[in-house]
Amino acid sequence: MYPRNIRQFALDALSDSPVVLINGARQTGKSTLVKGLEPKARYLTFDDPAVLAAAQADPFGFIAALKGPVCLDEVQRAAGIFLAIKAQVDKDRTPGRFLLTGSANILLLPQIADSLAGRMEVLALWPLSQSEIADHPLSLIDCVFQGTFADRYPYDRQDFIERMTAGGYPEALGRSSERRREAWFDSYLSTILLRDVRDLAQIEGLTELPRLTQLLAARSGGLLNAAELSRTSGIAQTTLKRYLTLLETLFLIRLVPAWSSNLGKRLQKSPKLFLSDYGLMAHLQGLSTSALLSGHGLPGDLVEAFVHSELAKHQTWAGMRTNLMHYRTSTGVEVDFVLENRRNELVGIEVKAATTIASKDFNGLRHLRETTPQQFRRGIVFYTGEQVVHFDEQLIAVPLSMLWSDGSPPR
Repeated sequence: MYPRNIRQFALDALSDSPVVLINGARQTGKSTLVKGLEPKARYLTFDDPAVLAAAQADPFGFIAALKGPVCLDEVQRAAGIFLAIKAQVDKDRTPGRFLLTGSANILLLPQIADSLAGRMEVLALWPLSQSEIADHPLSLIDCVFQGTFADRYPYDRQDFIERMTAGGYPEALGRSSERRREAWFDSYLSTILLRDVRDLAQIEGLTELPRLTQLLAARSGGLLNAAELSRTSGIAQTTLKRYLTLLETLFLIRLVPAWSSNLGKRLQKSPKLFLSDYGLMAHLQGLSTSALLSGHGLPGDLVEAFVHSELAKHQTWAGMRTNLMHYRTSTGVEVDFVLENRRNELVGIEVKAATTIASKDFNGLRHLRETTPQQFRRGIVFYTGEQVVHFDEQLIAVPLSMLWSDGSPPR
């Protein structure tokens, strides 16, 4: 079983919050995690038709009958129980009474989230990070703000390609061959796009979603252009926006907003769109390990998606709270990612699918530094080399392999 870096955060939340929700996509390991957190708690899943039917028939009676700590799995399938849980918690605020998991982002479902405001702590569980897979403790967010890196991180091209195409879902990682992993990804998408979307949206026959998901995989890392996507997919913009919300709610895609010193302007700029798991993205693009190994170079959009996903995962357990954004000016100057902490300090991050780095690769970061001299803390260019190289006190080239390596030489 893989270690999960949010485990201690979940235990801390259970010690003082009456309701704790572990939120994340299907097959990220939520059920395994919660069973380990509360081994003596009663475990019920709403994937069980009998349990779901009982909760839907009388949610208040169903919750009132539960004694002691209880784990309720896949709670988005029985939305009516949230008000029932609220009623019970208002009578008895014993910490750790309800441990919930959900495969739909309740923060995007306000009618559910609002019912437990102030009573529930929400923790995100993404697919496995590279540090969890390697069982190497790392807090990437804290490292980039503090500038704490080793001098060198060993890098192997084949190893990196295998990591990108495998992704972070525990079940996919456990498949014995690439062919078996492809079969798992196909089955996973079918379950999400046919059953979970139907349950969440209360509609049947979303036949456009599989093709739309493929189109989004091909555009991962680009600015979201709803008009262009609508023309290409043949889906009306109003329907398209609804579908995108559904896919985001189910953790299949993630939108990275634009950074601007003017908070009002942030909402007006286009976000970047990413598939949440780079292994799933590679699968949808038809990028196999063997195909990537036989080619020259690496696809930049897949490498960028890899870094995006790792940053998002590390945000969930970092000691420092941050927002993840991107930077783009009207003249086309870009920085792939910008991390902003609560003191408004910034770390800019660029991603290069190359083994060598030149001074010009820091141009976007220099522009960000010149624009925000008081806020700019550090600029990082992740690349596929092995040496950590300081271009000046604030601009550093860092090997991507730091995400799974401790900097020790290979044995």
